[in-house]
This record gives sequence, C-alpha cells and structure tokens, in this order.
Amino acid sequence: MDTLSYKTVSANRATVQKEWVVVDATDMPLGRLASKVAKILRGKNKPSYTPHADCGDYVIVLNSEKVRLTGKKMSDKVYVRHTGYPGGQRFQTPSDILAKYPERLVEKAVKGMLPKNRLGREIFTHLYAVVGGEHNKEAQKPKFIDLNTIK
Repeated sequence: MDTLSYKTVSANRATVQKEWVVVDATDMPLGRLASKVAKILRGKNKPSYTPHADCGDYVIVLNSEKVRLTGKKMSDKVYVRHTGYPGGQRFQTPSDILAKYPERLVEKAVKGMLPKNRLGREIFTHLYAVVGGEHNKEAQKPKFIDLNTIK
C-alpha cells in the first residue's frame, strides 16, 4: 500500500531559520507595536512555529522614543515596581520613562507579552530597541518590514 507519511515536524535549534528584521516605531500605538514584535520574536508568523523552541527572529526597533500612547495614558498609566525593601514601592508614568530611558517603554511592553519562563527570558534578549533611526547591526544584514502587513 502506497501511503504518505503525515508526521508533525517540530523545529529545534538545528532546523530553525533565524533572520534579522528592522521595525520603525514612529507614531505606532505602543500595544499594537509590542504585540506584533512579540509575535515575530516568538516565531508565530512562520509556518514552522514550535511553542517549546526558540524559532523567532531577531528584531531591531528604530525610533522607540517616538512611540504613541492613546488617550491620557502618557500621564495616567502607572508602572509599579518594588525594590524588595519595606516601603520600597516605586511608581513611574510613561512620560517619566520616556524622559530618562526612551527605549525601555517598548522593552517593557514587549516583555509583558512574552512567556514568563526560561524561553521567554531568552527570546527577550533578541529584541534591540534603539533611540533614533540608526542601529549598529548592519553586519547582520537586517531586512526592513512593515508591521501593518503582519496579522
């Protein structure tokens, strides 16, 4: 009997095809930018996506200081962290973060959309948020993609 073999092929470190992509964050809403970048980092936009493997691409986000927040989120949204000491709760608004470390706003949004495990921490290291329109990764020959084409 002549039959086809229907086996599910899972990607692993040896079989995954990683690329470098550049994304421009100018006037993009922060949440929409972060969700699409997280999807690319995980590899969910590829047909060979495997949940337990790092099969995503490396992403360079340009102009991360020009990201947009809708409504009054720039002043009303609050990021809370704790130092670990009693009474060590600290609060920051997005405008405070943009004034001191402009790329961290994009990093925090993308990190929140990645898995909270070893794989998510490893995938997060493949994100490069850059202030301005220049980056230092020309040797990797990244290709520019438009996020509006990604579903």
